[in-house]
Amino acid sequence: MDTRTIRQARFARGAVQPAVYAILVIIAVLAGAAWFLIIKPHQDLTRADLGDHPSTPVAASREAPPPPVNVEAMSLNQLLSEARRAMNEQRLASPAGNNAFEFYLKVLQKQPGNQVATDALRETFPFAATNAEQAINQRDFNDAQRQIDLLAKADPSNYTLNILRSKLDAQRKLLDREQQLAADKEKQQQLAAQKAAADKAEAERAASEQAKSQASEQQQRTAQSRLAQQQAAAEAAARQLQANASQSAAPAGESAGGAAGSHAAVLVKNAPPRYPTAAMRANQEGWVELSFTITASGDVSDVKVLDAQPRHVFDRAAVDAVSRWKYQPATQDGNPVVSNKRQRIEFKL
Repeated sequence: MDTRTIRQARFARGAVQPAVYAILVIIAVLAGAAWFLIIKPHQDLTRADLGDHPSTPVAASREAPPPPVNVEAMSLNQLLSEARRAMNEQRLASPAGNNAFEFYLKVLQKQPGNQVATDALRETFPFAATNAEQAINQRDFNDAQRQIDLLAKADPSNYTLNILRSKLDAQRKLLDREQQLAADKEKQQQLAAQKAAADKAEAERAASEQAKSQASEQQQRTAQSRLAQQQAAAEAAARQLQANASQSAAPAGESAGGAAGSHAAVLVKNAPPRYPTAAMRANQEGWVELSFTITASGDVSDVKVLDAQPRHVFDRAAVDAVSRWKYQPATQDGNPVVSNKRQRIEFKL
């Protein structure tokens, strides 16, 4: 290689390096211009439309302003302005009548194919769907259904709608089951309370009946004991009368040359009256005065009530008791004869 060729190669390498540097500088300048003139303004606009951060849906922390009075009469620019305002305040799909989706849908009704509204609905759809899912989780089913219907107007074929509808249906069924279980539990508690109250009332009634029965039995035993005492006293008195009659009849028999004497009827068997149950329960006491006939065989017949206090309470018990009494009949000249007698029967507790 001669000297001329070497010089040309060195010159070519020296000329290529400044050209490469110039191209790199131009590319860097164009990239910076594209960032500041195209990409950054687009991102700023997106952040402004979606509330400063498009990837994080934030629920509105302040109360929503009242909706416009007449939305139908608003122009496209007014609707777009209200939509941007709603986006900035995170009113994507709620509240009803005052949210970005409804304003953008009104824009599309007035001007189908409006690019601003179409792009905004497409970009905002995922965040509005998240808000609808939050409404489902909070069990605000009516508002969740309204938001899902609103999303369906914007993009009816979006698969997210199927997911949201399935979640809404599942949450509704879960709530129905919970409410049914709660109702069943409440009903069971009411039935248990009613049964407990009925069992308690039945136990109290049984205890009251048992107490009354025991009191009645005690009163009856007391009455029977008193009547037995009265019967023993009457029998003792009858024996005493019989003894007195025998003593008084002996001299008379001897004076008559051994003929038998006369004496009154003597009680030999006393049947105590049964205390009436109704009178015992009412703690009533009283007496009955009777007249009756003692036959020549010593039986009692023709029992009649002469007086009673109170009337018609102890009459039957007294008559039944006296009718079972047994006497040694009265005698006259040693022969048994019919006699009459009056007797008062006492009823005391």
